[in-house]
Amino acid sequence: MADEPQPPRQGRAKPGRKANENAAPSSVQVLDRSLKLLDLVASGDGAALTDLSDQSGMAPSTVHRLLTSLAGHGMVTHDAETGAWTIGLKAFEIGNAFLRFRKLGTISRPFLKQLMERSGETANIGIEDGGDVVFISQVESHAPMRAFFRPGRRGPIHASGIGKAILSSWGDDEINRLLVARPLPRFTENTRDTLPKLLADLEAIRTRGWSIDDEEHTLGMRCLAAPIFNEYGEAIAGISVSGPAVRLPDGTLAALGPVVRAAAEGVTRAMGGRVVVA
Repeated sequence: MADEPQPPRQGRAKPGRKANENAAPSSVQVLDRSLKLLDLVASGDGAALTDLSDQSGMAPSTVHRLLTSLAGHGMVTHDAETGAWTIGLKAFEIGNAFLRFRKLGTISRPFLKQLMERSGETANIGIEDGGDVVFISQVESHAPMRAFFRPGRRGPIHASGIGKAILSSWGDDEINRLLVARPLPRFTENTRDTLPKLLADLEAIRTRGWSIDDEEHTLGMRCLAAPIFNEYGEAIAGISVSGPAVRLPDGTLAALGPVVRAAAEGVTRAMGGRVVVA
């Protein structure tokens, strides 16, 4: 009987070698290992590479590679004399930012409630991040038709009351550096969609003390905002009221402007910040 044809033989890994040993680790695995190391470094007062290898269960060469990458981003630092790895300045800055904005959300809550009750409109807190506005807290109006900004939502800094309030505390050179190379999308006919238009508006905001989003992002919606400052006099956030334009005519904006500014100053002082007067 003739032999039956055999299927092609599959390549086999050599005995004792894991199939994926030489495969490049996935980005998720690298991130997971890096964060594990960062946690181990942060939990001590200085750790040697061998100790981190033992604690993490990773090979010393892997630990060294990941630590070197973390050091390149300022997340850890290495003492060449002792060999100890410690937490880096960038990790401190990130943690400090978390505490600051967690503190901001907690401290600002009563001011948001008072502002909503005083104005009858939705009150918001937002921060600047990468040239955008990110909303972090809100107290909604009780009115059937009202503004709503989900926490975590991003908005264009040039077409936002909070965004323009924060920008108004910057110098023109700093604003130019941020915006000169990026487009300023036109959302409505009122959008300040060129740098000269925006800079002229920001100068008016500095004089007035609060910003106005005059249907610049969404037709039918207006907003008033003022900046919140840290202990160095730097605008780290803004507080605003937003609502339908029919409920926020010019006269109401003029009356509410000082109220919004006072709320911003109240949050600034409650956080230990320094109120900046234009």
